[in-house]
Amino acid sequence: MRLRSPEVVDLRLTLHTDYALRMLLLLALEPDELHTIASVAQRYKISRNHLMKVAQTLIQAGFVDSVRGRRGGLKLAKEPGEIKIGTVVRATEDNYALVECMGRDRNVCVVSSACGLRRPLEDALNAFLGVLDRYTLGDLMQNQGRSNRMRRLLEVCAPVPL
Repeated sequence: MRLRSPEVVDLRLTLHTDYALRMLLLLALEPDELHTIASVAQRYKISRNHLMKVAQTLIQAGFVDSVRGRRGGLKLAKEPGEIKIGTVVRATEDNYALVECMGRDRNVCVVSSACGLRRPLEDALNAFLGVLDRYTLGDLMQNQGRSNRMRRLLEVCAPVPL
């Protein structure tokens, strides 16, 4: 059993959001390339089927453009500095109900009208998203050393060009 510090929190985003952020990072890292869903999935070693749904969400939200055709693929629809991480999270997460009473459609908690928990949790969630709003995809790409390490790690898994 691992003992955890009281400061450690296990707040988790969905895989959908995780994969969306990874895809955006790769597209920002290699902006002159068109990336297929298959190549992104192979490089990150993640599910192609799940990544297809993620790509669709990112296209619909206006973060990614899809180029059709034999040599088509995905590319960023905006400059990395215009894509706020908080906006991406809002577009890809489908449920912010941290506790039952925050999901008003399925709330059966008998004390939710009296306990006062919902408001502080809503404030905390807004603070979390507010911090993410301070960062853009461009901010994440500014550290050249980190970008080079990421590029090297992803090259190991890159598909062989035809």
